[in-house]
Amino acid sequence: MNDPGVVAAPASGRTSHTHPLRGLAGTGVIAALAATVATTLAAALAQAAGVDFRIPDGGETIPLSGFAVVTGFFAVMGIVIAAALLRWSAHPAKRFVWTALSLTAISLIPPVLSGANTATITALLALHLVPATVMIPALARSLRARTD
Repeated sequence: MNDPGVVAAPASGRTSHTHPLRGLAGTGVIAALAATVATTLAAALAQAAGVDFRIPDGGETIPLSGFAVVTGFFAVMGIVIAAALLRWSAHPAKRFVWTALSLTAISLIPPVLSGANTATITALLALHLVPATVMIPALARSLRARTD
C-alpha cells in the first residue's frame, strides 16, 4: 500500500469526529454553566454594592436564584437555536450571531421600561450582557468548527 492516493481508515472503524450536535451541546452546556455562574456572581457583587433589584411593578425583589434560573433557561434556548441553525442553515455561525445579538438587544428593553431606579436598571442591563458575552462567542465558535 504505497499508493499516496489511498488513505487507510482507523482500525476500529470509527472516525475521530463526534456527531456535530453532540459537540455543540457539550460546548453549550459548559458555556451555559459558565454564563450562569458569571451572571449570578455579578448580581451578587451588584447587590453587595447596594443595588436592590427591586422592581416597582409588583414591588418584588429579584432573588439571586432568579438570575441563575433565568440565565440557565435562556442559555439552553440559545443552544437550541444554535442546534437548529446547525441542522437547517447553510451558514449557522453567521445566522446564530445575528439572531443572538438581535435577541440580546431586545432583552435590554424590559429593564429600561421596568420603572426601577437607575442603579437597578444599569445593573440589569449589564447582567443581560454578561451571559451574552459568554454564550454567543462560545456557540458561534463551536458552530464554525462544525461547519468548516
